[in-house]
This record gives sequence, structure tokens and C-alpha cells, in this order.
Amino acid sequence: MTSSFAFGRDGFVSIFKKLHWTSSAVGLGFGLAGCVAPAAIKPATPDPMPAFFDGAKILFQGDSITDGNRIRGRVDPNHVLGHGYQANIAARFGADLPERHLTFINRGISGNKVSDLARRWSADTLDLKPDLLSILIGVNDLNSGVTAEQYEQQYDQLLARTVEALPNVRLVLAEPFGLPVGPKKANWEKYRADLAVRRAIVAKLAQKYHAALVRYQAVFDAALARAPADYWIWDGIHPTFSGHQLMADEWVRTVRAFWPVAPMK
Repeated sequence: MTSSFAFGRDGFVSIFKKLHWTSSAVGLGFGLAGCVAPAAIKPATPDPMPAFFDGAKILFQGDSITDGNRIRGRVDPNHVLGHGYQANIAARFGADLPERHLTFINRGISGNKVSDLARRWSADTLDLKPDLLSILIGVNDLNSGVTAEQYEQQYDQLLARTVEALPNVRLVLAEPFGLPVGPKKANWEKYRADLAVRRAIVAKLAQKYHAALVRYQAVFDAALARAPADYWIWDGIHPTFSGHQLMADEWVRTVRAFWPVAPMK
């Protein structure tokens, strides 16, 4: 009886040890599974445009390329932004981010030079208090005989005035651009060289005022590998609807890269 009891006890101990190790292994398995599971969770979707925070006001300024035959003098939300890159940008993010209550405004005027912007700047820019201000200006200065030095001085003064009045504004400066089409084709090389001087000035001012710089000329030059110049710009200056989409895409890419994180409230 004694030896039988001893054997039974040893057997019980042996079985208990096996059960203990088995349960430990199962527990370890569940523990490892628990550690691995969170890694399978998908990362959060990136913000499509951090610079467009809730309630942001985005203002586009410039000449006819920005004007886009926008309607004046009456309420018409379907035509108030005109046609072109600015309307494409507003349409995209107005549809994608309705919960952010974004306001898009266009104050571009056909034929404007920097000096024209300066004369209407208080009412058409500063009084509107934009959170993000995009400016495309320069071809009319060049075509009307404004020297590069005058262009730089006037543009610099305009931007200094802007940041003094609106210290928190985010600036986007876009290059003047063109392609050898229509009246610009005959003297294209000289015109292109003059444009390059103006582009260098805009790049210099963008660095000085910590602005995003939209490099449009390179975009249109690259597009020539896909279609002729008049497919993108119909008269050497004004883009077609396809050219305006190139502009909108490059503007979005530039702004998103320049401000990858939403501003602190």
C-alpha cells in the first residue's frame, strides 16, 4: 500500500508538472500573439493638406491667369472663383474637406502688375485677413517694360507690407512662366531669358519671406515631352484647362511639402 501510494503521488506530481508547462506554453503563445497583433493595425491616413486647417481662409492674388474671368458684383458661388488652377484647388479641397469650413477667395485682376496690386492691397488683401496668401504676378510687368530691378523692389515692398500687417500669414509665391506659342514664339529665347531673371527674383523673395515657392516653368517644360506647347498654353502666357490642372497639381504638391504639419492653434 505504501509503495503504491508513493507511486501514485509521483505520478500525480509528474502529471502536474506536464500540465504546468503546457499551460505556460499556451500562455506564452497568447502573450506573443498579443504583442504581434498591434503591429497589424493600419497607420492613420495622412492629412491631405495640413496648411488648410479648420476655418482657414485661402486668398489667390495676381493677374489674368488667376482672375480666370471671375464674376464680380453679385453672389454666384459657381463663378466667383473664375476658371483655372485656383478654382481647381478650391473645388478639390472644398469637396474633400467640407468639415474644415474652408473659405477660398480670388482677387486676381487681368492685366495687373505688382504696382497695381500695391494700389488695391489694403482692400483686396490686408482687410480680408487671409491665413494663406498665394501670389502669381510678373508677366505683365515684363511685357510693359517694368525693369527687373523695379519688379524686385516693388514686390519686396509689397511683401514687407503684408507680413507687417499679417504676421501669421502663410505665403505662397508662384513663378511667372511661359512657352513658345503664338506671339511669344518669334523672340522666345530672349523672352525666356527675361522670365528666368524674374523667376530668380521670386525665388529670392520666397526665401526672404519664408514662403513656399511654386516652380511652374519646370512643370510646363517637362510637359512638352507629353504634348506640344499649345496643348498646355494657348498664347504663350495663358494656360489651357489642361495647363491649369498642371498648375493646380504643382501648387498642391508644393504647399503640402512646405507645410507637412498643421499649424498650432
